Amino acid sequence: MSGALRLGTRGSPLALRQAELVAAAVEGEVEVEIVALRTGGDLGSGGDKRRWVDTIEAALLDQLIDLAVHSAKDLPAELAAGLEIAGAPEREDPRDALCGPWGSIGELPRGARVGTSSPRRRAQLLAMRDDLAVVELHGNLDTRLGRLETDDYDAIVLAVAGLRRLGCDEGWIASDDLLPAGGQGTLAIEARAGDERVAAAIAGLRDAATERALAAERTTVARLGAGCDSALGVLASGQADGALFLRGFVASPDGGEWIRDEVEASDAVEAGELLAQRLLSCGAAALLR
Repeated sequence: MSGALRLGTRGSPLALRQAELVAAAVEGEVEVEIVALRTGGDLGSGGDKRRWVDTIEAALLDQLIDLAVHSAKDLPAELAAGLEIAGAPEREDPRDALCGPWGSIGELPRGARVGTSSPRRRAQLLAMRDDLAVVELHGNLDTRLGRLETDDYDAIVLAVAGLRRLGCDEGWIASDDLLPAGGQGTLAIEARAGDERVAAAIAGLRDAATERALAAERTTVARLGAGCDSALGVLASGQADGALFLRGFVASPDGGEWIRDEVEASDAVEAGELLAQRLLSCGAAALLR
């Protein structure tokens, strides 16, 4: 191979750290140049998940960059025409973290103020504890952690993966009570479809189990038509017999109505479609609206 691969990413501290992790894994084969881009979401535009990848996908299609790395949970269900998920490295812990002095969600005092900007987290917290005051919390990870120290929050909820990648090892516990967003903890590498140079460069960092779980979770999200404002949690895990175990949670925004279900299947896409069908048959479409 000759010439540097240009790796596109958002410019937040977490996004840059994620790009550095991928670049380090690739650099044994070829030099990698990290290119930070501002997306519509960074500029404050509203809309669906596409706002977090719009300029990055445009740069791929215009051949200004060769590949991109995203938090898989931020990728829209449908990529821009001509692009594909070329691979994913081994998944980091996909769980959510409760940040603060409490050992679990159950230990939070009655009426505790919990910060999160995620409809999924809000709905699950309120489904568990309708006494909690779930308060909007925006900004990048560092900003949100800072607000836990300076503002009136008893706890905040963030992704374990982001905390670990930025070296935040204290002041939080991983929670098994909240189902994560589809793809949470996974880095998705996006490239132009059929780009053999990129495929060869990332071959050594790809993880088959992670990609299988991601396919199942993304299938569920796509079949349900869920977006960034949807209260949907979904998590796939491999079983000893080779089957894929897939759990899902859908709720109304206030957590007052919710559905949980789980399926097993040998094929990732089949598992995602089966879970989505079962959730839809129980009224998921109305909750997601």
